[in-house]
Amino acid sequence: MDSFRIESDTMGDMRVPVSALYGPQTARAIENFPISGKRFPRSFIRALGLIKSVAANINGRLGHLPAALAAAIETASEQVVEGHHDGEFAVDVFQTGSGTSTNMNANEVIGRLASAHPNDHVNRGQSSNDVFPTAMHIAVAESVVARLLPAMRQLGVSLERKSAEFHSIIKGCAT
Repeated sequence: MDSFRIESDTMGDMRVPVSALYGPQTARAIENFPISGKRFPRSFIRALGLIKSVAANINGRLGHLPAALAAAIETASEQVVEGHHDGEFAVDVFQTGSGTSTNMNANEVIGRLASAHPNDHVNRGQSSNDVFPTAMHIAVAESVVARLLPAMRQLGVSLERKSAEFHSIIKGCAT
């Protein structure tokens, strides 16, 4: 039994694992960029899902996609947001260009889940040049709010406590 399926795109045929939700462009990127073995963090994948969800919603409301298809893309994107398919994001963090491979990875996964075309439907009105840096900004902003700011508040509390603890100690300067 063959564990691969053959998918075709504008660049030709590509072997894709049968169980994979991604398609030929992701499989090609995995093959072309086996650089570090490091994948994108959960925060970045979540941000990609958010972008795709909002874009599908807007494209549906504007009539650029049929309402049912837009809703299916939005639902699939929300599954990505929630982390249900993180294992499908297998492109190395070190890759060439503007993040096209990672953007297409998201488009292919969401497209398969929603029975939608990765480029024509999921990526409708978007560009890797916009999606990738926007996802980075969202991931960083959410990480700052969720991790950095609470850590800074805790540091402030600790410094206040230490300040009170050592308040009575007089220190001089050595000259």
